[in-house]
Amino acid sequence: MLKRILSTCALWAVVLVCLWFFGAPGAVWLVGIIAVLTLREFYVMIARTGVDPFDRLGMVIAALITVGPLYLRSPALADASIWLAAAAIAFAVRILGEREPHNRVETLAWSLFGVLYIPFMLHFIVRIVVMDTPHPRTGLVLGLWLIAVSKFCDVGALLSGLTFGRHAMAPQISPKKTWEGFAGGLLTSALVGAGIAWLGRDYVPSAFTPWLAALVAVPVAAIAAVSDLVESIIKRRAQVKDSGATIPGIGGMFDLSDSLILAAPLAYVVFALITP
Repeated sequence: MLKRILSTCALWAVVLVCLWFFGAPGAVWLVGIIAVLTLREFYVMIARTGVDPFDRLGMVIAALITVGPLYLRSPALADASIWLAAAAIAFAVRILGEREPHNRVETLAWSLFGVLYIPFMLHFIVRIVVMDTPHPRTGLVLGLWLIAVSKFCDVGALLSGLTFGRHAMAPQISPKKTWEGFAGGLLTSALVGAGIAWLGRDYVPSAFTPWLAALVAVPVAAIAAVSDLVESIIKRRAQVKDSGATIPGIGGMFDLSDSLILAAPLAYVVFALITP
């Protein structure tokens, strides 16, 4: 537990330093690094199931998807869907001669799913950060809001589950998760979301009041919990406890980013609707 706490504090320090000193470029590069490393761990786990995904090409495309919106001036090239289509084409061409007949379909499916599920979904954090808003730091605050709401749901769920947990939430997927912990995670996220909206009231859109922030935090945190369970399913398929050992007390990069994957596009839609 001590390692987990120290790692969590260190990670938050890295996030805050990147946002404060490097602004949007720092945030985008942080998302890009996380996306590439998460995809790498995903492909390593899939390889344990007997499939040989196109990991290097997938990681290159992951970098283009996440960092592209900041540097690629052409709207067509900055569009993540273009790189997703390019991945499908490249993977399809490569399986014709680079994989054994018995696993070509699986290689194509898992290679493409990895790019879709990890960098494509995470690139919505980048889209939040670089949103065209009146204040230059609005996107950074909203991105911080998303990360805090998603990750503090884990913290609230852990503490609530340890204290009040009685009823298993998904015993066949993650036996330690409970409905009491889930409720505690949602409450924690709502409080954190409201707090950040209040502290950052000079930066967030005027419509994003603390009350609305708390209300929106609930579905965002709920889908973040689902995202965490999806990673657990993948880890069970690969028969591993953690996706890696990059972060002491937490595990791999996938164990860190899992809850953000499904939450990012949902938050982006909300912010796009309320941002003038």
